[in-house]
Amino acid sequence: MAQGQFLRNLIIETPSKPGNLGKVTMAIGQLNGDIGDIQTIKVGTLSTIREIALQCNDQKHLAEIVVAIENLKEGIKVQAVTDDVLQMHEGGKIHMKATHEIRSLADLRRVYTPGVASVCKTIQEDPEQANYFTGISNTVAIVTDGTAILGLGNIGPVAGMPVMEGKAVLFDQFVGISGIPILLDTSDPDEVVETIKHIHQGFGAILLEDIGSPHCFEIEERLKKELPIPVMHDDQHGTAVVALAATLTACKHVGVELTNASVGQIGLGAAGLAISRMFMAYGVAEMKGTDPNPHAKEMLAEYGGTVVETMEEIMETCDVVIATTGVANLIKPEMIRKGQIILALSNPNAEITPEIALEAGAAYAADGRLVNNVLGFPGIFRGALNANAKSITYPMLIAAALAIVDSTKRDDLVPHPLDPNVHINVALAVEKVVYEEQDQEI
Repeated sequence: MAQGQFLRNLIIETPSKPGNLGKVTMAIGQLNGDIGDIQTIKVGTLSTIREIALQCNDQKHLAEIVVAIENLKEGIKVQAVTDDVLQMHEGGKIHMKATHEIRSLADLRRVYTPGVASVCKTIQEDPEQANYFTGISNTVAIVTDGTAILGLGNIGPVAGMPVMEGKAVLFDQFVGISGIPILLDTSDPDEVVETIKHIHQGFGAILLEDIGSPHCFEIEERLKKELPIPVMHDDQHGTAVVALAATLTACKHVGVELTNASVGQIGLGAAGLAISRMFMAYGVAEMKGTDPNPHAKEMLAEYGGTVVETMEEIMETCDVVIATTGVANLIKPEMIRKGQIILALSNPNAEITPEIALEAGAAYAADGRLVNNVLGFPGIFRGALNANAKSITYPMLIAAALAIVDSTKRDDLVPHPLDPNVHINVALAVEKVVYEEQDQEI
């Protein structure tokens, strides 16, 4: 059974005898439930109550697991099923907070009228001073039209707000950036571009998020040309950065030089095309790709990639295979060639599980649970804002990928996303490239 992303907590009471917790975990495991944290809530003379974090496929899968635990009997009971994900989102996950407290009338006069007027005049005379006397240079607009929210599809911008808030939380916690969600009720490229152009002066950079294909390509390209601040579609380039980092690490483990390898991309949506472009920018000599959509294949050819008609040809000819199709179990074990590197990145269910790929002969295999954009975008924007970058370039993105590789511990594919060093290292690497590019322009 493929592993999903349906999260619930089980409150379970067991008799206070050794072995009962093991019975519970075995019952969960036999039904392919994925156990997270286990917390002991209460230890009594006769019974123990624990909270078990559980990841499963859907409500039906959860119900099967609950029944299996209840059928253990012998005093083992499921007391409650809770949803702490919903609880964490109550009231939203972000709010605007002042950097200075107002404790006196003097503070009020400095922060607001009449003192603020002199700051306004300073910025009027020299608009660049806004970078120092306002929060603009540390603020990123997180813009969505809600057409490609996670694996849920076109559910609308309001339904996608929890994702945008989550992005803002990550910006704040990892690199101290203020992320402001912007929800657009239009997907028309002209209207999206014009709206962002009219509001961009309040932000140091623009992060495009969960905007569907193909209009995401036009929107990003036009904004990059027309705005004097960095613009990045994270679903494209954030994914590509982490995918490049993961592939480089996998190549290290196997002893393969990526630039000399034959690389194939299965699925040429926003992420797949961006990964292909990133690999070509890194120096991969021939980047093959396939997709059922003729327009996607045309775009790959325009970017300099090699169009392949079938997935089977990719599997037969490529040393490194990356899949971003969203189709579970698309890659069959018999397609795997001995020694291949397989990165099946679709979430929640991969094109092939790492276990099956390795059993079929792959030298290295991983899925999308490890390849998380959070390793890239916070540091990329931090570095770009620190250096006052006007755009985000491929040298900056490649530097970010290499910083992720350098931050990866031995035997791991990528760093832990909560490791603060990876975000610092990515920011420093990006910042360094920006300064080098600025020096070349002088």
